[in-house]
Amino acid sequence: MSNPTPIVVANLKANKTWKEIESWLDAVGPKSQDFNGTVIFCPSYPFLAICKEKIGRDSMNIKLGSQDISKFEQGPYTGEVTASQISDLVEYTIIGHSERRQNLKEDNKVLEEKVENANAAGIKPIFCVQNEETPIPQGVSIVAYEPVFAIGTGNPDTPDNVEKVTSALKNTGSLTVLYGGSVSAGNVKSFVDQKSVDGVLVGASNSLDPQKFVAILDALK
Repeated sequence: MSNPTPIVVANLKANKTWKEIESWLDAVGPKSQDFNGTVIFCPSYPFLAICKEKIGRDSMNIKLGSQDISKFEQGPYTGEVTASQISDLVEYTIIGHSERRQNLKEDNKVLEEKVENANAAGIKPIFCVQNEETPIPQGVSIVAYEPVFAIGTGNPDTPDNVEKVTSALKNTGSLTVLYGGSVSAGNVKSFVDQKSVDGVLVGASNSLDPQKFVAILDALK
């Protein structure tokens, strides 16, 4: 992994208009300049191009990622967004988030196809797993451990168990491993201080409010 750690990913999920996202970037962008790790911002598809333009124009220390990609490549797939269509906009994409596994019934075969398409387009997958037994497709170098019980509940996993799971994940190969699940400014350092944790995936509860996200960055300085 060439980018410096800790890695902090902001997943806005299906939230915010462009004006709100613009305000988010205006608040977080300046704070990212003196952050020694890597910030990855994942807004909804419609805002990727304009976010890339603003991040570049304002020289923000922020990488751009998508929240998902299609299992298909370009063709007769109405409503789908393919990896090759956004490969000049993003460096990363989230694949296998528990919400998509549950709400959209994405299975291992679908996720393997998404990882393959991402890699073919030069986009780095951030592959979400629920535990150390979740299958990880070939071609994945960044994994996010996100226990289902901790997603959006305010009840994070314990640092000790996070270390246990992330250590097991690292033992499966050369992986960069993140933790996701009710991450906040108050607990983020307890996770990142674990030997096997390289960063965090921050969900809506603490990424939608730019000041809460900035507080997470400040806690990691």
